[in-house]
Amino acid sequence: MLTAAVSVALTAAGVAVAGLRAYRRRFLSATRWFAVALLPLGLYLTGLFPVARTIGDELADWATKLVLDPRVWTGIVLLGVSAGLLAATRWAGRRGAVTGGSESRPAAAGPAPARPAVAPAAGTPAAGPAPKRAEEAAGAERGRAGKAGKPGKAAKAGKNDSGLDEFADIEEILRRRGL
Repeated sequence: MLTAAVSVALTAAGVAVAGLRAYRRRFLSATRWFAVALLPLGLYLTGLFPVARTIGDELADWATKLVLDPRVWTGIVLLGVSAGLLAATRWAGRRGAVTGGSESRPAAAGPAPARPAVAPAAGTPAAGPAPKRAEEAAGAERGRAGKAGKPGKAAKAGKNDSGLDEFADIEEILRRRGL
C-alpha cells in the first residue's frame, strides 16, 4: 500500500512540474518531465517494483561475496586478463604488428600523375600537353572498333596512358564553357 501511495505522489509531482514547464512555453522540457513522471506509476501498475527489490537483494548478496569469497576475486582477475588481451590484440592489429608489418602490405599503384588535380583557369595555358578533344577521342574509338586486327595510333596510346584521358575530355569541356 505504501508503494502505491509513493508512486502516485511521484507521478502527481512530475505532472505538476511538466504543467509549469508547459505554462512557461518550454514544451520540449514539459514533455520530458511528463514522460519521467509516468514511470513510477507505470512501474507500480506492472508489478516491477518487487522485481527491482529482488534485483537489489541479489546485488547486495553478490557485493557481500565479493569482499569475502576468493573464488569471486579469481573470476574478476580472469575477466581483467581477458579484457587486457582483447585490448592488446586490437592495439597490435592497428599498429600492424600482428599482420607482419609493411612487408605484407601491397605496394602503391604507382607514381602520381604529372597533371594537376584542378584544371587551370580559362585564361591560363595548360602546363602539360593539350588534352584530346571529345570528337578526336570518339573518332579514335570508332577507328579502333573498325580495325580490330590492326592496332592504330589510339590503341598504342591507350597502352601507355594512365586511364586519365576521360578526365582530360571532361576538363576540355569545362574549359570551353569557362568553368
